[in-house]
Amino acid sequence: MRTQRRNKLLKRRLNRSWGGTLALFFLLTLFALFMGLPLIVVVNRAFMPLDEIFIFPPRFIVRRPTLVNFSDMVTVMASSWVPFSRYILNSVIIVGIGTAGHLLIASMAAYPLAKINLPGKNLLFSMVVLSLMFSGAVTAIPGYMIVTWLGINNTHAAIIIPFFCYSLGLYLMKQFMEQLPDSLIESARLDGASEYMVFFRIVMPNVKPAWLTLIIFAFGSLWGNTGGQFLRSEQLKPLAAAFQTLQAGGIARIGAFSAVSLVNMLVPITIFIISQSNILQTMATSGMKE
Repeated sequence: MRTQRRNKLLKRRLNRSWGGTLALFFLLTLFALFMGLPLIVVVNRAFMPLDEIFIFPPRFIVRRPTLVNFSDMVTVMASSWVPFSRYILNSVIIVGIGTAGHLLIASMAAYPLAKINLPGKNLLFSMVVLSLMFSGAVTAIPGYMIVTWLGINNTHAAIIIPFFCYSLGLYLMKQFMEQLPDSLIESARLDGASEYMVFFRIVMPNVKPAWLTLIIFAFGSLWGNTGGQFLRSEQLKPLAAAFQTLQAGGIARIGAFSAVSLVNMLVPITIFIISQSNILQTMATSGMKE
């Protein structure tokens, strides 16, 4: 068997010419640079002095890097009547509780749809898929009416509770749980495990790539949420709302705006990089088949 595999690998290597490999590598490098160009621009503009920011034609690479933009950002944020630490605390509360709650509720709702024979579950899942077709603009007014009716308007719960019901997480978890072998769950039930034990000790560890991916999506959505029409009190607004206010300062704050864009982007990118490595490792080591 090993000899046959080696022969197949050799044939594959011989069928690929060096010229084709170099051309493919060059093409992929061009695509990577093109996709990474916005990130390069944001990073360089954060360290550009004002004369380089306003120069025409615009430059992608900073010539004289400076930290003045970051000092301006700190000065502007410190002049706010709400402490900067308050904005950070609000973001931590919204992102932390919202992500954890969405992951738990979406996973627990997806498990019976994927692994338990329930009457009408196909209809329920069709409704979940249908809800993905509606944009946020369509559901904005009904969502506001529901939040007001619940009496949680102008509170953090106005953002957190509706996010618990975000249907993309349920769809993702259900599709991934269906790939688990039914024999694994049945053997746990025969050994006397309850449904909660099966869910937390069998199902969730084996769908780790799905909930890590879900964490990335949920964190990104909540981190950029400014509170919109729900949060009117300045003391309840998250960090994204403070950055939005700073960005609305116009040309006079263009340097601080460039620094804010970089800072606002660093946290989601860091979370994505950390979670991506775990996803790749889990996908490579936890494949299961009947």
